[in-house]
Amino acid sequence: MGTDISTDKLLRTGRRTATAAEKAQAQDVSLRRIARLFIPHRWAIATVTAIIVVSSVVAMATPFLLRAVIDDALPQRNLNLLVWLVVGMVAVAAVTAAFGVVQTWISTAVGQKVMHRLRTDVFSHLQRQSLAFFTRTRTGEVQSRITNDIGGMQTVVTSTATSLASNLTTVVATLVAMLALSWQLTLVSLLVLPPSIWLTRRVARMRRVLTAAQQRELADLNVIIEEGLSISAVQLTKTMGTGPALVERFTTSSERLVDLELRAQLAGRWRMAATTVVFAAIPAIIYLSAGLPFTAGAMTIGTLVAFTALQAGLFRPILGLLNVGVSLITSLALFARIFEYLDLLVEVDDPDSPVDIEPARVEGHVRAEDVTFTYPGSEVAAVAGISLDVPAGSTIALVGETGSGKSTFAALVARLYDPDAGRITIDGVDLRDMRLADLARIVGVVSQETYLLHTTVRENLRYARPDATDAEIEAAARAAQIHDLIAGLPEGYDTVVGSRGHRFSGGEKQRIAIARTLLRDPRVLVLDEATSALDTETERAVQRALDELSRGRTTITIAHRLSTVRGADQIVVIDHGRMIESGTHDSLVARRGRYASLAAA
Repeated sequence: MGTDISTDKLLRTGRRTATAAEKAQAQDVSLRRIARLFIPHRWAIATVTAIIVVSSVVAMATPFLLRAVIDDALPQRNLNLLVWLVVGMVAVAAVTAAFGVVQTWISTAVGQKVMHRLRTDVFSHLQRQSLAFFTRTRTGEVQSRITNDIGGMQTVVTSTATSLASNLTTVVATLVAMLALSWQLTLVSLLVLPPSIWLTRRVARMRRVLTAAQQRELADLNVIIEEGLSISAVQLTKTMGTGPALVERFTTSSERLVDLELRAQLAGRWRMAATTVVFAAIPAIIYLSAGLPFTAGAMTIGTLVAFTALQAGLFRPILGLLNVGVSLITSLALFARIFEYLDLLVEVDDPDSPVDIEPARVEGHVRAEDVTFTYPGSEVAAVAGISLDVPAGSTIALVGETGSGKSTFAALVARLYDPDAGRITIDGVDLRDMRLADLARIVGVVSQETYLLHTTVRENLRYARPDATDAEIEAAARAAQIHDLIAGLPEGYDTVVGSRGHRFSGGEKQRIAIARTLLRDPRVLVLDEATSALDTETERAVQRALDELSRGRTTITIAHRLSTVRGADQIVVIDHGRMIESGTHDSLVARRGRYASLAAA
């Protein structure tokens, strides 16, 4: 097609990655890839197909039984024959109904399993994405892909295959039966097919474009909900008085969604309505054909009635097939959005041949060798040529002005990012050669922004180590100077912390986070501005907990308050991503360089 977009060309030229809408437009979401989702369930699908074929063949007996009733049993007043024919009709209806129940049960189970696999595949793949992906992607957008997009394709995934097989089998069986009755009338009945197929393709293209627009608008709506109804957002809205503006923004987005939904539902409705009218006119044409002088007497009344019954039964599955085609092409926009996430490259991943490490035996000797890192889209290196040697069990403090690169270096030590050049090692092993699970057990991070789950204190602590006993949890809380406060609550460790931990103050949340890290017992500890937002008294309590946490571990401390880094074995001053000074507190003050200026300030 002249309007198709070649995503391969876009990738080759390096200009940008094709969007989901462009992939759907280019039909890059191949039906073969969608079909692969059903391969694990091929035997269940084969069973459903067999049931459909048998059910369709059995159902074809009804018109012939009807012809026998009209042409034989009634004119001859043969009651015995009439009874058997009627019993046969009821039996056919019962058998096809039973087959329908079994078919629905199996096909729905298959569809739901495919949906489950899609949801879990997307969620697990996103869990593997680096921090960079989440910093540039709206949270509501991610949620919309998993819920709205996958939910939107439920009907297609659950019923498309069976609907296609059922309608196709019914069409074939019906055509055979119609040809057996009258091939001339069959040709008349099929005149409507070419224009119907042409109209259906046009409708499908219209709905595909509208569906992509709908999902984008749903994602925007999710973002507004996420940004407007979290507890932090509600606090901001109430204190800034921006509630009415936020409601107006939500209302506008919802109105656009209503408009898109109406357009999607009405897209091609007049075209399809015209097709339905033509389908309805075919029986009238057949009756007219049967009454013309040159065809009069060529068929019995029973044959005519049976044929019109078959013809009416033919158009229903034909319309079903056409609607399946519309739904399938429309759903390409949804599959494109899902596959776009599944095709994301994992920037920070497990190595192909990881080094076997026993985290409990790691000493914690950290080295950085000429490490350089630049954030995607930036032209200035956040970390440039830093080399450090932190012996096991020692403490190093990184100081510098805001934006100097301290937190970026800490993120590299935790392997939230990979350096563009150089390497970071622990006990001589490059972080990129370790399994991520092993590294997570070796390196613990306590940051200024503490995140607590909306569950109990006990479950928040156990999140770090699911097999931890209650005694171990309480011991960690005591070490973090938070046990007495938790025990004094009416529900103790079963107290629900609230959304993002808002049940507790900043210092209390920080100490819960320290207890959580203590449970993991990491050999290398990264303290990233862990006390910068606290008042003096709370800072002292948290600092005592941090001192307990740091004991016997290799500790990398990042702080603006120099009072928290005076006792470090080594202090490194970083400016614009580069290391400009290093030494102890006393030696750096005596040198009267940048650190001395920071200390004086």
